[in-house]
Amino acid sequence: MLKRIGIPLFKHLTLLGKRLAMIGVIAAVTTPLVSSRIPTTLESVKASGQLVVISRNGPTTYYEGPNGHMGFEYQLTKRFAKYLGVSLEVKEVENLGEIINLVGTRNGQLAAAGLTVTERRKEQVQFSEPYLQITQQVIYHQSEHKPTSVADLLNKRIMVIGNSSHAEHLRHLKLEYPELRWEERHDVEMLDLIEMVHAGEIDYTIVDSNAYRINSNIFPNAKVAFDITEPQDLAWAFPAQADASLYIEAQKFFESIKQNGVLENIIETHYGHLEEVEYSGAVLFANRLDVRLPKWEALLKEAAAEYDLDWQLLAALSYQESHWNPKAKSPTGVRGFMMLTLDTAKFVGIKNRLDARQSIFGGAKYFRSVYDRIPERIVDPDRRWLAMAAYNVGLGHLEDARILTARNGGDPDKWRDVRENLPLLAKRKYYKQLKHGYARGWEPVRYVKNIRNYQSVIAWNQLQKERTQQQIALNDAATEFEEFSSVMTEALRSIAVDPATSAL
Repeated sequence: MLKRIGIPLFKHLTLLGKRLAMIGVIAAVTTPLVSSRIPTTLESVKASGQLVVISRNGPTTYYEGPNGHMGFEYQLTKRFAKYLGVSLEVKEVENLGEIINLVGTRNGQLAAAGLTVTERRKEQVQFSEPYLQITQQVIYHQSEHKPTSVADLLNKRIMVIGNSSHAEHLRHLKLEYPELRWEERHDVEMLDLIEMVHAGEIDYTIVDSNAYRINSNIFPNAKVAFDITEPQDLAWAFPAQADASLYIEAQKFFESIKQNGVLENIIETHYGHLEEVEYSGAVLFANRLDVRLPKWEALLKEAAAEYDLDWQLLAALSYQESHWNPKAKSPTGVRGFMMLTLDTAKFVGIKNRLDARQSIFGGAKYFRSVYDRIPERIVDPDRRWLAMAAYNVGLGHLEDARILTARNGGDPDKWRDVRENLPLLAKRKYYKQLKHGYARGWEPVRYVKNIRNYQSVIAWNQLQKERTQQQIALNDAATEFEEFSSVMTEALRSIAVDPATSAL
């Protein structure tokens, strides 16, 4: 009995054991699959080594500068990428509505495009901690009647950027003012709209206060009429989904840069720009000819001789850069007598940007390299002036301006024609078709003009030393540079009349 029972029982147990073993093997194989999960957005970003950001090419977002990409949003996102330990890729989208719709897709994990936080947009995306506050401002032509309320905007030609917060606010106002009309365009930047008001092409526009601030001196006829909104927040947009890992990390990032003052420094850096040579600045320059220039004249002449340059040009360029201050430093990190970036210093082989000799020779070497890259068929003085512009804005943007000059019927080898087209690099309808995108094209125009002013005055100053009759020298020199700067001429005359003012 036991034997008969024992044999089938043994076989049964053996079979059961095999089945249990097989189940164990299957469980061992499938357990990782069962326990695996989709990585979070933050984990995916770190695994790929790249943060992909959606933005809009323009003056308040990102653009290509003479030493690489720059701009307010670019610098912020670049720091965030570094904070995460990854590289940054920016994908450009022109339409603001598309930017919102593409957040969280393969086009980008977030959007950093100067986006105003609005109730409508909050239904589509999740906004980060705000990094800046702006107001929407009505811009009018200063020769026209200044509007003071929305009622004054009725029956006028108004243009705003399509799908913008400005258009959204106008739609809200239309509920109260049914007769309110406006036009929306996707192919313009706020700078373009300000210029249209300045030129009288439209009656009014609405722009953000930060955009007006950095562009107000370019188009002086365009003035602020009134704020049409209360202060509003600008922030990054993240997808409104359960996975908030990258969003949470961004919140930590903004908390840290607000506490350590980095955000404040970035804001200061990107909302300041070069100014025209004003009367007081002209007087200060004229005084420094006697106080500062003699100290550096020998070094400037030595560097100019080594790189076959006009030493007075090198002196004028260095004054434009640093006011002949070897310890000068800008918020963007350029430093020294010639205000070189770290990359430029490395390119020309200098180790200490605050060493005046290294900086002067490095700056001379770099200017010479830029000058030599201008097409050989272009001769001085045009070649020299084009090189100055490239030194300021970058060779890529200068080439874009020369292409525009040719398209517009001008001579791309002549500075007088190129300088008329350089400001077009700030207009969306032009720069979106060019290789290097947006640039503050008016700046190299002023830059070259200032240096020519300074060089003429330096030449006059040298001439003055060689002549015994000061008034003869002044009159001769004034004729040479008055076409560039009546302000500079008047400042110098004031010094000639009152020598006591040159004691500084």
